Amino acid sequence: MKKFFYSKKIAPYVFICPFVITVLLFWIVPVCNGVLLSFQDVLKNKWIGFDNYSRLLTDKVFRKALWNSFKYMTGTLILLIPFPMLFATMLNSRWIKKTEFFKSVYFIPALTSVVVAGTIFRLMFGESGTSLFNQVLGMLGVSPVKWLKGAGTSFFALLLLACWRWTGVNILYFLAGLQSIPTDLYEAASIDGASGWQQFIKISVPLVKPTTVYVLTISIYAGLSMFLESNMLFKGNNSPNNIGLTIVGYLYRQGVEKRALGYACAVGLILLLVVMIVNLIQLKVTGTFEEGEGLI
Repeated sequence: MKKFFYSKKIAPYVFICPFVITVLLFWIVPVCNGVLLSFQDVLKNKWIGFDNYSRLLTDKVFRKALWNSFKYMTGTLILLIPFPMLFATMLNSRWIKKTEFFKSVYFIPALTSVVVAGTIFRLMFGESGTSLFNQVLGMLGVSPVKWLKGAGTSFFALLLLACWRWTGVNILYFLAGLQSIPTDLYEAASIDGASGWQQFIKISVPLVKPTTVYVLTISIYAGLSMFLESNMLFKGNNSPNNIGLTIVGYLYRQGVEKRALGYACAVGLILLLVVMIVNLIQLKVTGTFEEGEGLI
C-alpha cells in the first residue's frame, strides 16, 4: 500500500481524485439529471420532449427575467471593472499611506451577509419620507419617491447594493495584479517623462489584463446568476410587474413555488448555456485563447 501511494505515476491521480469525485457528484451528475428532467413533466411523470423549451420561446415573463439579468450584468460590468481598477491603482501608489487600513475597510461589505445587506438597503430605499434616500431628497426639496416600485429606481438600488458589496473584492483582485508588475517599468517610464495617467494606460492596464479577464469572467457569472440580492431587496420573489425578477428568480418561482421542476430545469439549462456563451465570447474577444495566458 505504501509503495502504491508513493508511486510517482499514481500519486498525482490520488491527489486529484477528491476534486474529480466532487465535480462528478455535485456538477456532472446534477447537470445530466437536469437535462433529463427538462424533457419531462415531473409531477405527471411524463416524457414531453421539447415542450418545456418551446414554452420558453413564448414565455414573456422568462424573457423579462432574462432581460433584467442582462441589464444587471451589464451595469455591474460598467461599474465594477474600471472603478475598482482605478481605486487599486491609487492604493498601489506611493502617495497613499496606511493601505492596509483602506483594504480592510473596502473588504468589510463583502463579509456582510446578503440577507442583512438587502434588509438594510430595503429600509434605506423605503417609500416613507423617513427613509434615508427620501430624507436626502427632502433636503433638496424633492417629494418622496417609491424607489422599489419603479423600474429605473429599483435598478439603481440593485446596482448600488452590488457596488457596495463587491467593489472592495475587485479592488483586492486588481491590487494583487498591480503588485505583480515590476516597479522598474514605472521608474523607467518616469525617467522618460511619462505622466501618471500615461503610466496607467500604457503599463498598468495592459499588464493587469489577466486579472481583468478573471474579474470579467466571474462578474458575468455573478451578474447573470444574481438572485438573493433581488429577493431580499424586494422582500420576496414577487416584485411589482416583475421589475426585479431575474432568471434565477424565475427558476426558483417555477421549480420551488410552482413545483414545475421540468420547466425549471429547462430554464436552468438555458441559463447555463447563456453564461457559457457570453463568457466564451468575451474570452475570445480579449484574446485569452490565442495568448494562452492564465486568468490569474
